[in-house]
Amino acid sequence: MFKTIHQYYLYILTNKRNGTLYIGVTNNLERRMFEHKNKLVDGFTKQYGLDKLMYFETYQYINDAIKREKNMKKWKRAWKIKLIEEDNSSWEDLSKDWKY
Repeated sequence: MFKTIHQYYLYILTNKRNGTLYIGVTNNLERRMFEHKNKLVDGFTKQYGLDKLMYFETYQYINDAIKREKNMKKWKRAWKIKLIEEDNSSWEDLSKDWKY
């Protein structure tokens, strides 16, 4: 019997450099970014125009991704910015060239 390997993503969105930050979890990052960019889901991200992917992490197990999300939501803003800038110092939208 073969086990299906799943992937889950923790991600951080913003609307502009040093703007409002949003942390979320999904099992399909490309689909989720399509939803954010096209304002398909009502709520916080739509209200604040959060559709630029700044950072993401990949997990095999959903529980690990959710645990990380809950932990990061408690972080100070400065810690989140530092995490983003370690890999994405120019605050480039990591999903800007994705084909949906």
